[in-house]
Amino acid sequence: MLVVTLGGSPSQRSRSGVLLDRAKSWLNQQGVEVVSYQVRDFPAEDLLHARFDSPHIIDLLQQIENADGLVIATPVYKASFSGALKTVLDLLPERALSHKVVLPIATGGSIAHMLAVDYALKPVLSALKAQEMLHGIFAEDSQIAYGEGSAQAQLVPVLEQRLNESLEHFYSALARRPKPLDPNILNERLITSRWSI
Repeated sequence: MLVVTLGGSPSQRSRSGVLLDRAKSWLNQQGVEVVSYQVRDFPAEDLLHARFDSPHIIDLLQQIENADGLVIATPVYKASFSGALKTVLDLLPERALSHKVVLPIATGGSIAHMLAVDYALKPVLSALKAQEMLHGIFAEDSQIAYGEGSAQAQLVPVLEQRLNESLEHFYSALARRPKPLDPNILNERLITSRWSI
């Protein structure tokens, strides 16, 4: 299995990034290969000038094409997901997430921003034709404490439990995805089938 993670925070230090790192670690423990991207990995000029032929965007698109699922995390700014993330998503073709399982994650200053996942992020992911959109995770900033030095960031127990449960649902959804049929097998079945008109 292959999963792409996409972080929407332009900051190096990010609570949504902490949750994305936790998700990557959990998935790796289940034997899932994870390829990670952050919006800050993409040249600003490519995003601002909508360069669909940007090598960075083409690489992201190829990884998504090969992936079984996507975990996407963003901070909430002004009641919506990050603008930098929107510019990346705008460069993906309309059906980029077809046949993909998607887990959206967001962090914000207060519970008042919780609906940003459902009313701002999910509609954009649906427009990209995500096959299966899981219930999103919203975390208040106060539920995530940055680790000092080499110490790992800490999540409050209730958030850690919700994240693990969501990742279990995500992993189950990945496992039950229909596998594409090998074109050779399909051709053989068509040749050997009995047809009646």
